[in-house]
Amino acid sequence: MRGDTKLLIFIGDGMGGRPIAELDSQTTIEAANTPAMDRVAREGSCGMLDPIAPGRPAGSDTAHMAILGYEPEKYYRGRGPFEAKGVGIEVRPGDVAFRCNFATVEGKMVVDRRAGRIKSGTVELADAIREEIPKIGDVQIIFEPSVEHRAALVLRGPGLSHEISEVDPHEPDVDYFESHALEGAEDVAGANKTARVINEFVKRANEVLQDHPVSKQRRAQGLPPANIVLPRGAGTAVHLEDFEQRYGVHGAMIVEVDLVRGVGEYLNMDVIHVDGATGGQDTDELAIARAIVEAFETHDFVLANIKCPDLGGHDGDCQTKIDAIEKVDRAIGHLLENLDWDCTTIMVTADHCTPCSLMDHSGDSVPIAFFGNGTRPDDVDVYGERACSKGIMGNLRGMEVMNVMLNFAGRAEKFGA
Repeated sequence: MRGDTKLLIFIGDGMGGRPIAELDSQTTIEAANTPAMDRVAREGSCGMLDPIAPGRPAGSDTAHMAILGYEPEKYYRGRGPFEAKGVGIEVRPGDVAFRCNFATVEGKMVVDRRAGRIKSGTVELADAIREEIPKIGDVQIIFEPSVEHRAALVLRGPGLSHEISEVDPHEPDVDYFESHALEGAEDVAGANKTARVINEFVKRANEVLQDHPVSKQRRAQGLPPANIVLPRGAGTAVHLEDFEQRYGVHGAMIVEVDLVRGVGEYLNMDVIHVDGATGGQDTDELAIARAIVEAFETHDFVLANIKCPDLGGHDGDCQTKIDAIEKVDRAIGHLLENLDWDCTTIMVTADHCTPCSLMDHSGDSVPIAFFGNGTRPDDVDVYGERACSKGIMGNLRGMEVMNVMLNFAGRAEKFGA
């Protein structure tokens, strides 16, 4: 059915891993019970994926850009604009946008970068910041909470630059940093001004949040208070070609975090919000799967992402990550039972590897499997790093994925006569 096949990219965020001694040298995918993904691998075409390039760790934003065929090296302007777009903040030319964490500090020492993965109270904290810090000098402060500990910040005013250093140290038990202009910044004066504004914002946010009722309540409950905001990922407005114009398919995105939603918003894809999709371990994976089935009633293409495998990797918690991978598998199991695979093609993969041993993203390849219309079975029997490395698809890069998907669907345009 040339041109009619539906396309689904299903991403288990950070699902890839490295062998772990405590798991008999298996990865967390290999140790998990994944009958649905094993069927996809057994009946489909398998391989390995380097989201950006071999050995190059990918962020979730750059990985999703590449997988959707938008070259990060050409288009990427930092994480901040995607996070801001995802929470509904317009990023205008001249603005500088940041991804932020509500965090816990003692003095200047970062005790917990995620404030215990705070799940409630961040709306009240953000309200207090907006009320108490509307401007710093001639710079407007635009601040919105996102999922759990995440938030977005946009600075709007004259003479700003994104060429500043990070405040967030990206690890606990060390002091957070003072921002400064990056060495070699093109606009030194603008970078110096922006760094001063960020340093003042961090200081004043700490003063606002330190004794906020939400912080007091969390301390009384033995939980880490969200008593500071740590901005990171400074970036400027980005222009990306409309997804439907580029590929001729009407696309939707069903994801759990605003960073990735922002990518979809910039591509003018329909971003579908799902009740129960929390971005945490308690996410309702079957609600996400049902939303995918429903989305195909009006769309040709869906990209879906379940966030929780990444959390276990960042926390170094193998069992939590295994449980999350099994959530992904249950969602895929629902899809196997409820989609027409004679006219649907799915790609199952991760956007990057987050090994529990590293507790951060790595540049390792991740397993990939294509199933459904147009695919050719190989000799791979299960889904996982070792098994998929022997598959027919070999090693792909993220920028090649859309070509492969369109080819399976009979939607690829011929090159040449």
